Amino acid sequence: MGYHLLDPDDLDQWDDHPTDVRSLSVAAGYDYQDSKLGLRTYELTPGEHGLAYHYHDEQVEAFYVLDGTLHVETPDEEYTVERDQAFFVDPGSPQRAYNPEDATDKVRVLAIGAPSVDDAHPYEPDND
Repeated sequence: MGYHLLDPDDLDQWDDHPTDVRSLSVAAGYDYQDSKLGLRTYELTPGEHGLAYHYHDEQVEAFYVLDGTLHVETPDEEYTVERDQAFFVDPGSPQRAYNPEDATDKVRVLAIGAPSVDDAHPYEPDND
């Protein structure tokens, strides 16, 4: 049996992301690559993006907003995800999550990726 109690505030910045990202799953000992689950927290100040516009081949992403309001741009629509709401992204579906420049508050998000694979591809909206 294995159990891991983690506080994201106790973790160091994960990877070289330009925004505040803490990987709970890596801290718990799960590999970044080829694990069944990736679990991270993101904190975005006004004007920050979680990641560049992208899509995944096989990974499902889910964003659960802990604080603030997350905006998610897709080719067809922009979604506004409020506190205590979740937004799911199926494989092959381009998206970019961000906190608008004119926002007054930061956004804290719990991001889940399953499986945890590095299969992200850049998406260029103008190339559709």
